[in-house]
Amino acid sequence: MPRQAVGETVRVAIHAPAPLVRAGLAGFVALDPRLHELPRDRIGEADAIVVAVDVADASALDLLHRLCDRPGARFLVVVGKKWRADLSAAQKRGVRAVVWWDFCSPDVFARSVRAVAGSEEIPLPSPLAPEQAEHHVVASRGRAEPRLNAREVDVLRLIAEGKQCDEIALELSYSERTVRYILYGAMKRLRTRNRAHAVSHAIRAGLI
Repeated sequence: MPRQAVGETVRVAIHAPAPLVRAGLAGFVALDPRLHELPRDRIGEADAIVVAVDVADASALDLLHRLCDRPGARFLVVVGKKWRADLSAAQKRGVRAVVWWDFCSPDVFARSVRAVAGSEEIPLPSPLAPEQAEHHVVASRGRAEPRLNAREVDVLRLIAEGKQCDEIALELSYSERTVRYILYGAMKRLRTRNRAHAVSHAIRAGLI
């Protein structure tokens, strides 16, 4: 199957046993008009297959083959906890990118999916050292802090000013649904319990 050209819609299939994780990934697809989710029974037609696992090991690589044994199938693996698989074996099974769930924002997800489906070969990051990933920065006090993207910074700053999601949507020219997805992504990446916790954490860390 030919790979996607720049600007074309990318057909995405998602396999995630955990309902909340699957809903989050499907939401990320829905946020980007360049991505289109295929139903499970059309996984063989996908340009990029997203598979979410807690632990990436040999059994997870076997799962990829069971999900789609089509030659040339290309996978994005979203890892929840640990990576224990051999990287060369993963590449042979079609893994073209690895994203840690804690740092899988809508922007990171969409960019990774498009890269997996595209014509370029992208190197796999070292999954054994997620703190070295490009989506982290080291805060002044010396511990790794997630990096917020521009949209997340804007939303959290406006929440810090006391604005509600509908007011933020109007000010930033987003839909209210988009604002809520952006906020959800920021809360998940910062590992915070609610919007107030996310704002206070981001302020203390110097992220906004």
